[in-house]
Amino acid sequence: MIPPFIRIKNNELPSSPGVYLMKDKNKKVIYVGKAVSLNRRVRQHFDRPHGPQIPEMTRQVVEIDYIEKPTALEALVLEANLIKHFWPKYNVLQKDNKSFMYLGITDEDFPRPLLVRGTDLDDETAKKYKVVFGPYTSSRSLKAALDLVRKAFPWSTCIPGQKRACFYHHLKLCPGVCVDAVDKKVYQKTIRDLTRFFEGKKEDILKDYQKQMVKLSKERKYEEAGEIRNKVYFLEHIQDVAVLKRDDELVDKIRPGEGMVVNLFGRIEGYDISNISGTSQVASMVVFESGAPAKAEYRKFKIKTVEGPNDVASLRETLMRRFKHDEWRMPDLILIDGGLPQVHAAEEVMHHLNIQIPVVGIAKGAQRKRNDIICSQVSIELCELCRKYVDLLAQVRDEAHRFAITFHRSVRSKAFLGKKVDR
Repeated sequence: MIPPFIRIKNNELPSSPGVYLMKDKNKKVIYVGKAVSLNRRVRQHFDRPHGPQIPEMTRQVVEIDYIEKPTALEALVLEANLIKHFWPKYNVLQKDNKSFMYLGITDEDFPRPLLVRGTDLDDETAKKYKVVFGPYTSSRSLKAALDLVRKAFPWSTCIPGQKRACFYHHLKLCPGVCVDAVDKKVYQKTIRDLTRFFEGKKEDILKDYQKQMVKLSKERKYEEAGEIRNKVYFLEHIQDVAVLKRDDELVDKIRPGEGMVVNLFGRIEGYDISNISGTSQVASMVVFESGAPAKAEYRKFKIKTVEGPNDVASLRETLMRRFKHDEWRMPDLILIDGGLPQVHAAEEVMHHLNIQIPVVGIAKGAQRKRNDIICSQVSIELCELCRKYVDLLAQVRDEAHRFAITFHRSVRSKAFLGKKVDR
């Protein structure tokens, strides 16, 4: 509970996304934070403090200010800009001597957005970048944000002049720098828009796009106008809760089953195990974001510790190995191809690792003619939501199965030929 003597802007904290500023008795900003829900996030600092410096900080707070933003993504951008401006004491201490993350835009003909640690950003290295944004308190959130806005500002990390187009070009996330498929001025305009977005100027970008659409329509360049329209729609309807959920909301320690809100159009990870009589056992992890496959995020595992046909044990191994990868984005939901034994195994791994991510299963039913949602520890509300969107979850399950079968055939074939397969 927030102590009654603390002054709060407008005497209340809204439930909308934004950034909050905690001030001491001298009105000095001592901490800046971002939130999906300002009300919920700020109260966490007083009800469930995380980190050794937080209790010390909250004892010094006498005033809380906040700035509402339309999306969590814009809150992330604003937080970094305010930390750079104020450099608050407890933001620095909370890093526990670990470096902040920065976003640098390289100074090249075809600029590239790159993530760089503060420890690697010395004066000489900084000369390689035209502009540097940060500091960001979470590398996960920054990477998630950058991946998300790539749909509106398709950027490239490729070297020009390659023979083949990169994978992201096929997904329309790279404009084709790799195969010289984009004009330099057009690409630089995209990077300028990306830069303006991370400067917190989304509204200015939207105004410019509206003007461009009108101009292109008058010139009867309808296809180009349609591309701009799609960017406008994306920027006005950003589905971005997952950008902050892992780093800023899971510390709330709300267990699945206590009403955790999950964005099914955020990031879903689907898992499946494939083997024949316990041989050449493999597992797949597929990812859906915004309701569509994110194939660049797919991962595959060759089971190493399980002997014989044991899908439950194989799933445990897969999840334990998956969640050792801190550099991979955390999902909003874990979907298991299987029934209660598989769901319970996944929940046990989450409990063991102290990770608060809900798990549901999907099974074909007794006659294998329907899709049953299997719920164990998740809330009734989430279970009903999954049933409502069972077609989406079935797509995730089918894709995980396809990906696992494809990898299994490859492993089995190489095993037959005596080749080594490492995953």
